[in-house]
Amino acid sequence: MSETPKIGIVIGTIREGRFGEVAARWIFERAAGRTDLALEVVDLRDYPLPLYGARDSSPADTAVVARWQQKLAALDGYIFVTAEYNHSVSGVLKNALDHAYAEYCRKPAAFVGYGGVGGARAIEQLRLICVEFQMAPTRHAVHIGMEPYRAVTSEGKRLADFDHLNRSAETLLDDLAWWASTLKVGRVERGAA
Repeated sequence: MSETPKIGIVIGTIREGRFGEVAARWIFERAAGRTDLALEVVDLRDYPLPLYGARDSSPADTAVVARWQQKLAALDGYIFVTAEYNHSVSGVLKNALDHAYAEYCRKPAAFVGYGGVGGARAIEQLRLICVEFQMAPTRHAVHIGMEPYRAVTSEGKRLADFDHLNRSAETLLDDLAWWASTLKVGRVERGAA
């Protein structure tokens, strides 16, 4: 099997002025020269999903959910870019995750977090959620703490200006490439069930 694993960089917030776009673009650019992963940005703004379990879903809601599930199914793994809200992920990301299940099975999940402690608590929660969806969370993550966050948002710096973040990104991408390729072979040879 020679097809490069397709990885979705999921921006986990939808608010105006979100930092997630900056982090997603940066990790995408870090991976641009790689031949072992094919990345694309998946923006939750493009999938206005209804509240999971809502009884008053419309046909338009059903179509958005189907489109979301099709996008997830077409990917071989995910990088979740998450802010930290009250020691966890955003409500919109959790809601989006809940709208699928089989699409995630036996696929790797990697994480880029940002916030007071680099999104560490949100990533910790997200790893637990991913396990329940039968994803394989990777060990290495990128934690964008307050120093680089403020330098980017207020001082004109770029995430690429921080060597420790660049090193973390390379480790994350190496880890993700191995898991994505290995699990893709396993899903093809043995099935995802």
